[in-house]
Amino acid sequence: MSEKSLGRLSPKQASSKQLSLSGSGRLAAWLVGAAALALSACSTDPKDDPNSQASLDKLYAEAKTDLEGGAYDRAIKTLERVEGRAAGTLMAQQAQLDLAWANYKSGERAAAITALDRFIKLNPSSPAIDYALYLKGVVNFNEDLGLFGRLASQDVAERDQQASRDALLAFRQLVDQYPASRYAEDAKVRIDFITNTLATYEVHVARYYFNRNAFVAAASRAQNAVTEFPRAPAVEEALYLMMQSYDKLGLKPLRDDAQRVLAKSFPQSRFLAQDDADKKKAWWKFW
Repeated sequence: MSEKSLGRLSPKQASSKQLSLSGSGRLAAWLVGAAALALSACSTDPKDDPNSQASLDKLYAEAKTDLEGGAYDRAIKTLERVEGRAAGTLMAQQAQLDLAWANYKSGERAAAITALDRFIKLNPSSPAIDYALYLKGVVNFNEDLGLFGRLASQDVAERDQQASRDALLAFRQLVDQYPASRYAEDAKVRIDFITNTLATYEVHVARYYFNRNAFVAAASRAQNAVTEFPRAPAVEEALYLMMQSYDKLGLKPLRDDAQRVLAKSFPQSRFLAQDDADKKKAWWKFW
């Protein structure tokens, strides 16, 4: 199923602007206020204390410069130092989010997810939780784009859709818990895209098994698509594959049930017309 036919936002159209470091802007605003208070209360020479606010600000500024310049490996090392020295502060929270971003941009998906999971666990009341969930979804979402792009070149039965499912879970959590978030609308678009893609994947697998006469497996995977993604367009073919698989297995009541649901849900289905044409064909005709 093409991206155009889905009528959804293509992964290539997803705006990178929403993933900028300003995504944690509310937390950054808190950070500025806290820094000002800390500086006003500091009575020691910053040069004498590597953990002073002035030293931390300088170190963090270096990390930000590296991030903006694309020097992600160097930024990661600096941010790790900031997080360690500023433990328990808003600056440490900001460093955790920036670490996730830097790892994501440097292609270290696992490290990015680990940083985000740690942030969400340690800071459940942070004003940037919605951004953390959104970024977690995007990291997994983009990880699987290469997988979808290789759809024709890899055996359909060997693909792993876990990254897509993880992205779907993060986006749904964001929309459910933070419906007013600035990231909620884009998350909804991505939810629709991922849902349709996962349903299509299940149908691909069902068709794969059906063409190899593994009718029990075909019916099971088609049923998965219908149960998990009932509103996805791919459900139409899933119901047809269930109908055909049950027919091959001699399970006529289940075949008839699938056919009734298909006819009710998709009355103009091309699969129904195809099935009728197959039944009307004389037994001696092979074309």
